[in-house]
Amino acid sequence: LQLFKGTPLFKIRDWFRGLKDKVAKTLQLTKEQLKSLKERLKVSFYTYSIILNVSGDLYQGDVVLTVEQAQEIIGGIEDQVSGGNRTKRQAFKDRRYPKTLWSEGVSYYFHSLAKMRNAFIKGAKLWEKDTCINFAENRFAENRIMVFPEDGCWSYVGKLGGEQKLSLGSGCETPDIAAHEIGHALGFFHTMSRYDRDDFITVNTVNVKVCLYQFNKETPSTNDNYGMTYDYGSIMHYGGTSASYNRKPTMVPKDVKYQQTLGSPIISFIELSMLNEHYKCKEKCDPIRSVKCEMGGFPHPRDCQKCICPGGYGGKRCTERPSGCGETIRATSKWTTLEDVVGNNRENDEFFTCNYWLEVCYFQKPLKNRSRRFSVDGCKYAGVEIKTNKDQTLTGYRYGCSQLTLQSFTNRVPIMTYNRLYQSKTVLEYRYGKYFVTFLIQNDLFEPNNLVPGGSVVPAPLPPTTTTKSPAVGPQGSKCMDEST
Repeated sequence: LQLFKGTPLFKIRDWFRGLKDKVAKTLQLTKEQLKSLKERLKVSFYTYSIILNVSGDLYQGDVVLTVEQAQEIIGGIEDQVSGGNRTKRQAFKDRRYPKTLWSEGVSYYFHSLAKMRNAFIKGAKLWEKDTCINFAENRFAENRIMVFPEDGCWSYVGKLGGEQKLSLGSGCETPDIAAHEIGHALGFFHTMSRYDRDDFITVNTVNVKVCLYQFNKETPSTNDNYGMTYDYGSIMHYGGTSASYNRKPTMVPKDVKYQQTLGSPIISFIELSMLNEHYKCKEKCDPIRSVKCEMGGFPHPRDCQKCICPGGYGGKRCTERPSGCGETIRATSKWTTLEDVVGNNRENDEFFTCNYWLEVCYFQKPLKNRSRRFSVDGCKYAGVEIKTNKDQTLTGYRYGCSQLTLQSFTNRVPIMTYNRLYQSKTVLEYRYGKYFVTFLIQNDLFEPNNLVPGGSVVPAPLPPTTTTKSPAVGPQGSKCMDEST
């Protein structure tokens, strides 16, 4: 990185390398943690995903720190080792906050060699459309971001003041990667560096490359999550095999069914809610006059009579299935098949999505997951998401191809299929028993040479099973009561 010659970057890198032993101590697993990790890995196979090439010169692979930020983080590492704790104060809040906010909007311009304009603009709109933060191209603004194609993808964290850089180099020219880097510029560190990270994932140091400090976590003094829980489907979360030297998991969720969800290409609802808190966007809507949102949604800061809803929910108050393709279906004790084809036979920047609501009647006892295999970290190109969570604001479980038994905590299970690469066919077989719902998932990605004229797909062979057409539940149809267990 010739660009950083004469800057503090390499000095900061050497500071962290000098803390190698101390960081290793903070990541050391107890016998109980190792036993738990082995139990969770019994049901999962390592992904054959694209491995993130984490740069050893940048903090956590894609973050450029200022000297002040580096000193804050190093102080946190020292505190973790010594058992101390700084004064409490995924959003970064240092002593400069709120000056680190883009309170007047984000101004940016492109380097003359930049070829990633479309990716950056689309990535910015993903944040802009559901927050009060405006983005505008203006190379003469006092505070601005220069977007350019340096080696790799990286950004500073928060607004520094003056001009700061954001790189979208070769391989980084997609809206989801741009949105990740813009997330840093808006003030987010990585989700897996939250100070409460160890309550949700285990860092499997056996598989990590030598730079253990890439898995350092923040402290309560610099990390404010606004009371919101950890979301495995965060776009600011790396994939489960990131920084692995052997393509085996470096991060394993406590709920191992989320393994394939790590490394999401989609901004999560929790992140949107958190950023709206961080920038005080929610204060723009009077709680008395604004729409009353349900399912954990909140009034849109650009139109307080509309709601920003968790995935799988829509309508004015988040009480309806999102508009577009999909339907409401009913699970019975017999195997039923849902077949879904999504995509337009081309490579796309944005996802095509279908939303289904699966309605079932009262079940509560969980059974063990029987996941057979994983696909690409984060299901970045196509997949199916099933939301059986008690907290419906969280991202659901995402899968490529699996057989699994899931517990649902409510009688409605939102199911989302999505695709941005050619076309994919999801075959989802389901039934419910007295205490559980079982899913058999097959999600096949079809490239152009597998498509037949007219845009239909050549179906892959399915396991022998008796299937029936999924019955849609109409407005007058039989439905379960909306009761949580």
